[in-house]
Amino acid sequence: MLLSIKEPPRYNEAFEGETSVPDITVRPTTKLLKAGAVIAVLAFLGLEIWCYESLDERLGTSLIMIAPVLLLLWPAARYMRRQFSKLVITGDRLRYEAGMLSKSTRNLQLTKVQDIRVSQHLFQRMLNIGNISIETAGPERLGDFTIPNVDAPQQLADEIMSRAQKGMTSA
Repeated sequence: MLLSIKEPPRYNEAFEGETSVPDITVRPTTKLLKAGAVIAVLAFLGLEIWCYESLDERLGTSLIMIAPVLLLLWPAARYMRRQFSKLVITGDRLRYEAGMLSKSTRNLQLTKVQDIRVSQHLFQRMLNIGNISIETAGPERLGDFTIPNVDAPQQLADEIMSRAQKGMTSA
């Protein structure tokens, strides 16, 4: 007997019996964060072992061992930045929030979306993540912005465009 495991719907499939389209909340991926944390921990351990074994007590070994601890601040800062940025797509609106101490919020109607560009470099393609740039209507194009490192970027871009086109036809 052959079992088929279907991946759960990511963006564009509504729940059974639901007539309205559910809201979508998108945050930057944790894939890069996890890889960065592993690298930082390995470098931290390597530097700690090197400091402990090769440095002399006369040189102030305890102060030198602070440097590897500072290395762990990088993944912690990336995690905090991830927690305080999100894209929320509701029925006819798109809202992008970013910032921890000072917050920036961009709201736009989906009918104003003209183009969505997905860009991925080689490493991002291998992990199925990418950057999404959203271009809007208007002479000044103040609503244009980029959402970095999202999972399944092409699927998300397709979902935003289909919602934008549905909004244009129902208006």
